[in-house]
Amino acid sequence: MEFVQDFAAVDLETTGLCPRSDRILEIGAVRVKGGEREAVFHTVINPGLRIPERVRELTGISESDTAGAPSLEDALPGLLEFLGDLPLLGHRVLFDYSFLKKACVDRRIPFERRGIDTLKIARKHLPQLEHKNLSYLCAYYDIPHQAHRALGDALAAWQLYEKLGALFFEKDPEAFAPRPLCYQAKRDTPATARQKERLQRLLLLHGLTLEKEVESLTRSEASRFTDRILAAYGRKERGPEGENRGAGSMGEEDEQGENGREDERRA
Repeated sequence: MEFVQDFAAVDLETTGLCPRSDRILEIGAVRVKGGEREAVFHTVINPGLRIPERVRELTGISESDTAGAPSLEDALPGLLEFLGDLPLLGHRVLFDYSFLKKACVDRRIPFERRGIDTLKIARKHLPQLEHKNLSYLCAYYDIPHQAHRALGDALAAWQLYEKLGALFFEKDPEAFAPRPLCYQAKRDTPATARQKERLQRLLLLHGLTLEKEVESLTRSEASRFTDRILAAYGRKERGPEGENRGAGSMGEEDEQGENGREDERRA
């Protein structure tokens, strides 16, 4: 078995941890051929929602950065062309794959890939280290690293892979073999015009705002927000002109609380 030298190192920054309800915020990828960098793909994504404060603090990405950025709809075709059919490499690569798979399933695009996970390699061969996250390992091996930015993490994962390969590949080549990435994603479709019109009417009636842009909602998201408003304010959808029965917001925290935490945050 030979050490794999053709792959795409990939990393995403996201608004949260759940591919079902959270959005891609930034994409970074490095295409490597013969062990050398061939090309780089990088873009910030407009997620169509307010970026949670914890994510702004972690990544440094704000609404001013995403305001003029492409949507995922616009950026995804270029990314898929860039990746081709290469194996994906990353630190906990299944996390990044799960968001890409969900995006592709929603658009009826086939996306099955093999992957190499530097986190799994580190866990197997560096049990003595206190931590195995990317920042810690880069500091341990003196690898330059712009943490919590997609392209910086992708570049660092590539360099970590090379370092781990030099140390452990001859001893355990199987640990470095690309393996099928498996994530089951359910397709979501965009909210219908009727759903968006009804939700906008309820928001206006009750003086509410959404953390997500109504135009960016899926059918299931629009239904959840509508049901939540009706449960809180009753089924009355039309009131006297100018009636305002309250003020508030339906935020990302509310939706994540309903869905639950499905993935643990990358350190």
